[in-house]
Amino acid sequence: MSTGASTWIAVIVTALGCYAVKLLGLSVPAGLLERPLVKRLAALVPIALLAALTALQTFGTSGLRLAVDARSAGLAAAAVALLLRAPFLVVVAAAVVVTAAVRAVSGM
Repeated sequence: MSTGASTWIAVIVTALGCYAVKLLGLSVPAGLLERPLVKRLAALVPIALLAALTALQTFGTSGLRLAVDARSAGLAAAAVALLLRAPFLVVVAAAVVVTAAVRAVSGM
């Protein structure tokens, strides 16, 4: 099978899977969604997933090693900006500037 056909098959299967998950979510009874535990989980799960994605993208490598590089410095700068209650765009700009500076200095 060619690469183009494999790509389209993957796209179609993914789209059908997303549609099935959406239908599954719509078929959940309303009474179940009103439970306090479900409401609390619905509020916390996206935060946990975003934190895990951030950690993986910042410290992950292709192997089983921890990478501490320019991305780590950028994340630290963003954390400091958040602690100083900077606006979101300033947080992002601080992370970008620090990451770029560390890469320029280290020659990465």
